[in-house]
Amino acid sequence: MKAISYSRYGGPEVLEYGERPDPKVGPDAVLVKVRAAAVNPVDWKAREGWIDGLFEPVFPVIPGWDVAGVVVQLGLDAPEFAVGDEVMGYVREGFLSRGTFAEYVAAPVRTLARKPRNLSFEEAAGLPLAGLTAYQVLHRALSVGGGDTVLVHAAAGGVGSIAVQLAGRLGARVIGTASERNHDMLRRLGAEPVEYGDGLVDRLRAIAPDGVDAAFDTVGGDTLQASAEVLKPNGRIASIADGGVLALGGRYCWVRPDAADLAVLGELAEQGVISVHVDKAFPLEEAAEAQKLNAEGRTRGKIVVTVDWES
Repeated sequence: MKAISYSRYGGPEVLEYGERPDPKVGPDAVLVKVRAAAVNPVDWKAREGWIDGLFEPVFPVIPGWDVAGVVVQLGLDAPEFAVGDEVMGYVREGFLSRGTFAEYVAAPVRTLARKPRNLSFEEAAGLPLAGLTAYQVLHRALSVGGGDTVLVHAAAGGVGSIAVQLAGRLGARVIGTASERNHDMLRRLGAEPVEYGDGLVDRLRAIAPDGVDAAFDTVGGDTLQASAEVLKPNGRIASIADGGVLALGGRYCWVRPDAADLAVLGELAEQGVISVHVDKAFPLEEAAEAQKLNAEGRTRGKIVVTVDWES
């Protein structure tokens, strides 16, 4: 099969497009014919060795954890799906090797759910990691409910844009930070936009003088500190970007594959409660350019790579 892979840590130049062996399908897995795979910051951070302490690389590594495609083969014990099912998944294992930037991926059934019928493969590929992150942080780390005022940082990005929609569905008032060019997008998603940068705390206090009940940090550093400054007494704070949140009494979160959670997100997408914005799509062979663009940190929604199939 054709795939993107790298045999050592490094920049985008270590990514190679070429032939790799077809994946073997374990008993509790299915073989997915990949139609699209989303790019996430963790992909290029893994490629550069940033998460070497968490995940053992088995070189050559095929990057990518998000996927949308079609089931073409079942494992010996995978009754959850049938050949021909359209699926999406957060296909993360405990090591780096068999990713989704390929024509095929062997995906454990615990990582998959059915693709929403109203989403394209590109949109569906952008939902699993970002959607699960937003869903698990809002429901489990922050316990967001009706009447809460929730602050979401980088609210036009992949995780942030879905978090805005989910928090609104839970009945919360949502404030989202983003650059000026993304403010109209945030309003359409249901958030009150606030500009990034110097003076952020003052702007947040102006729009929420009593403070916020919950803050969802996706940036870290000064942004995390700003969140802490505008929390109400006994407010909740969680970060997916900065372990310093622990010193603030908050939660440091890492998303987990969860088929049940992913199925809920799929249902919400079919109901029109959440949508996925695809900023740009690249063909598989241009995955290096896709990762470069993602690393610039100005993505609106998701960047995806696509696999071209004639049939």
